[in-house]
Amino acid sequence: MIKVMFVCLGNICRSPMAEFVLKDMVSIKSSATSYEEIGNDIYGGTRDKLIQKNIPFTKRKATRLTPGDYNKYDFIIGMEEANIRDIKRIVGEDKENKIYKLLDFSNNPRDIADPWYTGNFEITFNDIVEGCNGFLEYLKSNGRISSEE
Repeated sequence: MIKVMFVCLGNICRSPMAEFVLKDMVSIKSSATSYEEIGNDIYGGTRDKLIQKNIPFTKRKATRLTPGDYNKYDFIIGMEEANIRDIKRIVGEDKENKIYKLLDFSNNPRDIADPWYTGNFEITFNDIVEGCNGFLEYLKSNGRISSEE
């Protein structure tokens, strides 16, 4: 089984949105790089967007990425360049090439804007779907999952 960790600043907007979008397709987890939201459930705007898009989700508590997560996961996927810097600060050197930005798997690599600040959950959702689809295509094209999955 491929293990994936999505990461953003607070683990209440982008990374749980990506978690639940991709969970609709495969088994996945998410975490934060900061301590700010630890223990909090997903943000209301994220919850509303998932409901609007009929994406199932469960009550959860924000958690923080740990150094040990590097050995537990095959992919650690951040939402923006600042997340990548923080991920590397937490887990250390990326010796096994496990750390990526989600939209690096798309045809238009870029950061995913944080809707906590922008208020635009629709753009964030669309970017996350684009990244998740690109990630699944990456896994298929590299023989990590079959085309039937």
